[in-house]
Amino acid sequence: MDTPSTEIEKREELESVVIRFAGDSGDGMQITGTQFSTATALMGNDLSTFPDFPAEIRAPAGTTYGVSGFQIHFASHDIKTPGDEPDVLVAMNPAALKVNLPALKKGGLLIVNSGAFSSANLEKAGYDKDPLTDGSLEGYRLLVIDITKLTLDAVKPFKLGAKDAGRCKNMWTLGLMYWLYGRDRQPSIDFLRAKFAKRPELAEANIAALNAGHIYGDTADLPTDITPARVPRAELAPGKYRTIDGNQALAWGFAAAAQLSKIPFFYGSYPITPASTLLHHLAKLKHFGVTTFQAEDEIAAIASAIGASFGGALGITGTSGPGVALKGEAIGLAIMTELPLVIVDVQRGGPSTGLPTKTEQSDLFQAVWGRNGDAPLPVIAPATPGECFDFAILATRIAIKYMTPVILLTDGFIANSAEPWRIPDASKLEPIEVKYHTDPEGFSPFKRDPETLARVWAKPGTPGLEHRIGGIEKDSNSGHISYDPANHHKMTLTRAQKVQNVRQILPPATLEQGESQGDVLVIGWGSTYGAISQAVEQLRKRGRRVSHLHLRHIWPLPAGLKELCGRFDQVVVPELNNGQLARLLRAELLVDAQSFPKIAGQPFKIREIVEEIENRLAQKEVSR
Repeated sequence: MDTPSTEIEKREELESVVIRFAGDSGDGMQITGTQFSTATALMGNDLSTFPDFPAEIRAPAGTTYGVSGFQIHFASHDIKTPGDEPDVLVAMNPAALKVNLPALKKGGLLIVNSGAFSSANLEKAGYDKDPLTDGSLEGYRLLVIDITKLTLDAVKPFKLGAKDAGRCKNMWTLGLMYWLYGRDRQPSIDFLRAKFAKRPELAEANIAALNAGHIYGDTADLPTDITPARVPRAELAPGKYRTIDGNQALAWGFAAAAQLSKIPFFYGSYPITPASTLLHHLAKLKHFGVTTFQAEDEIAAIASAIGASFGGALGITGTSGPGVALKGEAIGLAIMTELPLVIVDVQRGGPSTGLPTKTEQSDLFQAVWGRNGDAPLPVIAPATPGECFDFAILATRIAIKYMTPVILLTDGFIANSAEPWRIPDASKLEPIEVKYHTDPEGFSPFKRDPETLARVWAKPGTPGLEHRIGGIEKDSNSGHISYDPANHHKMTLTRAQKVQNVRQILPPATLEQGESQGDVLVIGWGSTYGAISQAVEQLRKRGRRVSHLHLRHIWPLPAGLKELCGRFDQVVVPELNNGQLARLLRAELLVDAQSFPKIAGQPFKIREIVEEIENRLAQKEVSR
């Protein structure tokens, strides 16, 4: 069902397009966006997505609190963000229009479902007048369609109930957008038949709506300023690709790590947004040596994972910021017992319940320092959804090699956003060496590797290796309980040095782009990567002496970072918190790192970073 070549010739060719689908949380905008993303990936475009949904399980229908959105940026070239401003906004009701219209670029295409613009819905959204008739939308290319009515007409032969029939309107909308941008409908048709295999009438009704929306675009007399377009394929490196989000990439990375290490993996978790889907993905991977356990609370989840590591498996637990707080004492236990453990923290807006479905980077202090006593552990942070695969393997490698818990930081943006991911050649992945101690001669549970300082890993039940570990300090030689002051001092420093030794297997500080000296060094970490990268690229095209460094290894900090920072007049740190990384850099490296914070539950826009750096450069010029 590809678009005929004769039709393609008539289409306007665009380098990139940003579309935002927005509607009530029951309008299926996430499915619509996901299906459009799948079709776009199959067309060979580069893409980046940003799902944005409400925190309420079911906010009152038609209110601004219940608006759900999905933004996709697709292009014929390399892109790294979901886009600053939508070129196209699809608004399924007045509330969606009210919430999202400020983001739509001037002159952008606005597609509105007039069937939802009743007086009651207008009032719920806070409109005094109907924006479709009061002239307030004159700055946009407006396409008003009664999608609700056209959908009901399309599915009438299937004799669905009013509720089920109305739910098909997202597929009608998807069909129209497929026509407008030359996407293939067949992948969505296959998806619908699989999803509704037990209710084929629902599958066929949704397919009929999809086809009806496509036909409408092909046959309707659209305004002259609304034309179909095509975005050519992107030049991607050769290989086999699929779209992947961060949580899915983490799950596959842990499954790969289980195969590379040849030991059992155990994932103990308690559901929490936005980490819950990691449990869902891992639960499907039992055949790769992964066991999943949904515990009754956060403390039980991490305790079960620690128990698995004590028994010779690798324990993993996943959560978000509030869950990390609850797991804090048990993380300290894993540090004290020196057992391998991976803690995945998918950050969200805080503190407390905060903004549970919005993204933030405010757990950095908690990850690096948030435990009682001197309790260091390695902290790593992938920059993109695709990198999560490699970082799950890296976290596993560090935890086992250095016998330590590791915190892997992502966030809601990375967890839910999708991008094309080149599937790696499994035969080229480096094995993870696991050494269980078996020799009883001179055995002590705290006998250490002289290079890494990792203690031995003795599986319970191994003859001659009976031992005790626990939260009370142990003698560095015998492993018996010890309250000796000198021993505690020694063990504390040893555990700290062991974590610093992780730097042995990590790369030194390296620039993403730019020269090794200049006016401004922009340092980011985690999900700010795309916005910073493209902002610095724009600034460099303007002739600005700006460079970009992205930290993926937060603790210990990479070698050479202080020296690199010292070669720039200014160090600026854009971050989705109130200056946590900037403070860490100032404390550890004594560099004048300046925070550029954003704490809005939304990722950075490229233009925000460009404007901030330009302002700083201008101020510097004035002061000279």
